[in-house]
Amino acid sequence: MIIPKTREEIELMRESALLVSKTLGMIASEIKPGVTTLQLDKLAETFIRDHNAVPGFLGLYGCPSTLLTSVNDQVVHGLPTDRPIQEGDIVSVDCGAIKNEFYGDHAYTFEIGEVAPETKKLLQITKESLYIGIREFKIGNRVEDVGNAIQKYAEAHGYGVVRELVGHGLGRKMHEEPEMPNYGKRGRGKLFIEGMVVAIEPMINMGTRNIKHLKDGWTISTRDGKPSAHFEHDVAIVDGKPELLSTFQYIYQALGIQSDEENEFRQHALAL
Repeated sequence: MIIPKTREEIELMRESALLVSKTLGMIASEIKPGVTTLQLDKLAETFIRDHNAVPGFLGLYGCPSTLLTSVNDQVVHGLPTDRPIQEGDIVSVDCGAIKNEFYGDHAYTFEIGEVAPETKKLLQITKESLYIGIREFKIGNRVEDVGNAIQKYAEAHGYGVVRELVGHGLGRKMHEEPEMPNYGKRGRGKLFIEGMVVAIEPMINMGTRNIKHLKDGWTISTRDGKPSAHFEHDVAIVDGKPELLSTFQYIYQALGIQSDEENEFRQHALAL
């Protein structure tokens, strides 16, 4: 059952989402060659707790970490390790936090130094597909309208769209109804309603869409060993239209990137 949120609850969820955004912004300042994902994990846990919140992933379904860090051919759910990050890597950092009894859940794939041009393009197209999907999250549309838009855009560039892992509703639980696949046919799935909040998160592979599970029980990687990218935003339906609750602007601030990509999805300018 879909659980719509009141305006007041959506504003509380915005606080949760923005704390995750700020955590990823902090990570953007720290992630570089030689740093380990375990070090980043400890920084994130401290940052979230210092902001009067609780890590959203730690302990959830037995998860042992605050961050999920997926490197290169790892799609999602990579566990932090003591392997130093290397020049040319890409690292997807997925983070959750509980504040005001609501979850925020948000991800970004970072380029470490100089990344191969074909990998850089994968990240660009994956992020663009996220916003293409968000545009479809509005009154009158259905779940698979979002997935279809993401799928068509990614596949038009020759990429594989992961099927086994999906976005989801978000609220007092990390995973609520509905599931939000990144593929589908227009006009199918549950109808969107005012007050819905979801996490939309394309997971796009450079090669095959097929994946495999690693022996740690968490990490999922591409079957062909090619890179994978993952970007995620928390989005509400407000006045019938998509309203971004999370932001990449803290990341961009840390990295010196100028972007207006989020403007169309905000009724009010974000005060950084």
